[in-house]
Amino acid sequence: MSLTLDASPTALHATAAAAAAAVRAGVHVVDEHDRDRLRDVEGLLIAIWGMSPHGAPIPFDLLRSISHAGCNVSAAYTLRGELCGAAVGIVSPGGMSTYSLIAGVLPGTGDKGVGFALKQHQRAWSLARGINTMTWTFDPLVSRNARFNLTKLGVHSAEYEQNFYGEMQDDINANDESDRLVAVWPLDSPRSVDASQGVVDEVELPPLESAMVLEHGPDSKPVLIDGGENLWCRAPRDIVAMRATDPAQAQDWRFLLRGIFEPAFAAGRVATGVTRSGWYRLSKTDQV
Repeated sequence: MSLTLDASPTALHATAAAAAAAVRAGVHVVDEHDRDRLRDVEGLLIAIWGMSPHGAPIPFDLLRSISHAGCNVSAAYTLRGELCGAAVGIVSPGGMSTYSLIAGVLPGTGDKGVGFALKQHQRAWSLARGINTMTWTFDPLVSRNARFNLTKLGVHSAEYEQNFYGEMQDDINANDESDRLVAVWPLDSPRSVDASQGVVDEVELPPLESAMVLEHGPDSKPVLIDGGENLWCRAPRDIVAMRATDPAQAQDWRFLLRGIFEPAFAAGRVATGVTRSGWYRLSKTDQV
């Protein structure tokens, strides 16, 4: 299947940016339709998330159906032809947006740009079909993923969903409740275009001594501060490890951030970036 169906400048630019991201990551990203390779994608997703009582994160038969329906199963292969990442997206009713169901890379490849190349491929796939928005959900407590989404891709979020999937029993979520932030990615915005070329709008936390501390976290350190134009909210460094070693504290973090994000969003705040140290920037709506 040809990636570029729409030859608009934005779609062509996105295709070139996706190809460049794949080169930097040392991978080849394709729209996967081959039956046997879709079985490999199922295996990769199991390797990342493990098996739950419900089975694979996305089973082969569903992957096969998604691909056959003309939706997106992106697969990243090393130059030796080894599968190292995958992302799956469906098109929402009316064809106005792509909903990304899942995206992940093989353990040990997280810092090599494979995930970024996959998302840029999904972006190009969408723009080539006249779709200019992508949405998905992510765990607000996983600061590394939050930074990837909000800072490196150009996503924003103003919607918090409590216990979105119910209690999750896979290897990563470890029986925790599944609160989620809803990611909205305007694929053709100037910020997203810059991000596709690796031009990142780095988010810098104001000096704590110049900000007003509004709340402390379970670790007794500031977790919510007022920096003037923006509020800043801190996520824990490694919630996945904490869930395994101290599930009670992990739950405390869940409830704490829930109690911060929900009223902030209700007051018109939008999460627009995350610092390297895991602080969310909560901007006013007119700053997005």
